[in-house]
This record gives sequence, structure tokens and C-alpha cells, in this order.
Amino acid sequence: MAHHPGRCVMAALLRLPGGPDDAAELVEALLAAADTRDRHAPAQAARWRELAHQLGDALDNLPTPRTPEGTS
Repeated sequence: MAHHPGRCVMAALLRLPGGPDDAAELVEALLAAADTRDRHAPAQAARWRELAHQLGDALDNLPTPRTPEGTS
């Protein structure tokens, strides 16, 4: 877990039926929502973008799924 001075950092387990694909969809939704808040709530938009980037980075760090032998 990364250390951020002055901030509480916590790990979470997120169970989604579609796995990483659902998580990637959440990232896209956060980015789209942030775009709608730029003018009226720029701090919120920035926070949602930061969350999206953090989730995206975590997804990028997941191990590549392996297919069972004999399947493709």
C-alpha cells in the first residue's frame, strides 16, 4: 500500500460479476461523470478523475488471467 502523508490509505476488495471488465466500466463512468462537473464543481471533478486514475492503475497491476490448459 502506498504511503501518503496526512492521508489514510486503505485497501478494499471489490467483487464485481464481470470482473475487471466491470471495474474498467466504472473507471470510464467516473471519467464521464467528472467531465459533467468541470464547470460547476471542479474540485469534485478532479477528485473523480483521481479516483478513476487510481482504479485504472490498480487494474493495470492485476496479473494477466490464465486460461485453463486445453481451452482457448
